[in-house]
Amino acid sequence: MESGRTLRTVLCQIKPRKGDLQANVAAVRDALVPGADLAVFPETVLSGYFVEGAALEVALTTEGLTRALGEPPAGCDCDIVIGFYERGRSSVHNSVAYLTPGDGAYELVHVHRKVFLPTYGIFEEGRYVEPGRDVHAFDTRFGRVGMLICEDLWHSMPATVLALDGADLLLCCCASPARGYEPPLTRPANLAEWDRIAARTAKEHGVFVLLAHLAGSEGGKIFAGGSTAWRPDGTLLARGPIFGDGNIEAEIETGEIARVRTESPFLSDLRTALPHLQYSLEASRVEKRSRQRPTQRPPIQANPERAEGGAGGSGATLRRRASSAPPDRPNDEDRALLSIQPDLVEAALTEFIREEIRRRRGFSRVVIGVSGGVDSATSIFLACRALGPENVYALRLPYSSSSPESLEHAELAIRECGARSRTISVTSAVDSYVEAHEPDLSPGRRGNLAARMRALVLFDQSAKLDGLPLGTGNKSERLLGYFTWHADDSPPINPLGDLFKTQVWELAHHLGVPSAILGKPATADLVPGVTDEDELGIPYRIADPILHWLLKGFGPDTLARRGFSRAEVDVVAERLSSTHWKRELPTVALVSDSAIGEGYLRPVDY
Repeated sequence: MESGRTLRTVLCQIKPRKGDLQANVAAVRDALVPGADLAVFPETVLSGYFVEGAALEVALTTEGLTRALGEPPAGCDCDIVIGFYERGRSSVHNSVAYLTPGDGAYELVHVHRKVFLPTYGIFEEGRYVEPGRDVHAFDTRFGRVGMLICEDLWHSMPATVLALDGADLLLCCCASPARGYEPPLTRPANLAEWDRIAARTAKEHGVFVLLAHLAGSEGGKIFAGGSTAWRPDGTLLARGPIFGDGNIEAEIETGEIARVRTESPFLSDLRTALPHLQYSLEASRVEKRSRQRPTQRPPIQANPERAEGGAGGSGATLRRRASSAPPDRPNDEDRALLSIQPDLVEAALTEFIREEIRRRRGFSRVVIGVSGGVDSATSIFLACRALGPENVYALRLPYSSSSPESLEHAELAIRECGARSRTISVTSAVDSYVEAHEPDLSPGRRGNLAARMRALVLFDQSAKLDGLPLGTGNKSERLLGYFTWHADDSPPINPLGDLFKTQVWELAHHLGVPSAILGKPATADLVPGVTDEDELGIPYRIADPILHWLLKGFGPDTLARRGFSRAEVDVVAERLSSTHWKRELPTVALVSDSAIGEGYLRPVDY
């Protein structure tokens, strides 16, 4: 880049509408800032990221991209960098294009196709798109630039190649679902990891690094935003908002590059050492081939150490000690492992509710069954903060055996957060069936029948009120199978489903849920006097850490050797393994290659 020049850049943090090219192009054009030199948009901003088998449907050719963007807006003479699914002659790529204003249209300068496709954990890119095969810098009217997409930057080689190829400005477009909310973080753990990677890349190569992050929620995966710009010395230049959209302006003083590279000549040292390193690399390949039998093909294996994360967060960094072994003795420190940063979780879940209810589903209201327990109280508090109490309809749905205390606590929670309230008894509906057809019904079956009747009322009221049912089930109950199938789990939106019970208590305390609700034993209130611990045989404060380690891949034998009670581990492990069917959609006999959810794959919000 020309030394001594000031380049005005804008990171455009946008919430795309899934599969809606016209709406997303309009959002892109609206985000362009008069007087800016360069506008950088996130990965797949023209379609949304999690499109699954619809990648071909939303993909554009480069010619289609320039047609879709249309004529540059008046007064906006900036170059733009934009992420999209690209349709090739025989494949689809996750791509980013650099365009410059031309005569009545944008002109394509360069396209980078994502090389490293995350296909593990929550990511399935390799199933739907083809990887790119090359990385190189290119010339623009502002100087030499390099582009990467999300996980490309997690690997050191692509950025190194671009720096060696003369790039002074490295642009990275990202779609990084937020994960990791433990204290003392002030932003999700994956964004903290992005900071470390970007700062290190900038400092090592003496380049400006700009990261444009996607925002919004897609099918429960919350993109936190938090776009950043970094100076060549690895210091932060600008940061965007968390859980929101908007433009982040960053002025680049090109003279900084020469100054930093003079003080810290890492790139110059690399160029000097590169011939020797290339020799070493080739020698290692030859040595590896010599160790193999001539007729043996190199094995293709997944990396056994690879944790969920990539494209937005290494699993090892998303929760403390996530990849370490359980403690030698379970104690308070082990249970503290599941502690959360409640204000950050509150921000994430209110964003999730707003996005999924309003933008993704087109509703303005929610309907919640409020039982008087901590889960439903926490859900209603979150909903009121996300949508406003006037848009939250809280239903008390008692059965004749319901505890009077539960009704009182439900009303206490409703009154405290200001939601609209209604009480509808399900007693006559349940009892009429029992008296006519099942007079010998057991207490357990009666409780499940009442739970399913509550779900029927909830969905009917949602139709009447034009509000979407909001779920209240927590992660512990879901993993232990401790819920009534097609009742507790039936609402289509659930803000608490990835929080352990102990984490819900922590969040509820932060939200101001009344102490009378926080302090009482957890109970489904389906059978009078029976608590969750009575039925599960183990309290949540013990079950949750065991569940955590089981989900991390540690078996019951390992946990028992590490000091957990073998009886308690067996209770949790048995319930976890025997109730998986309750957490899945109905099992359908597959008789074609286009079975829904197998061959025909579309995200829930497509």
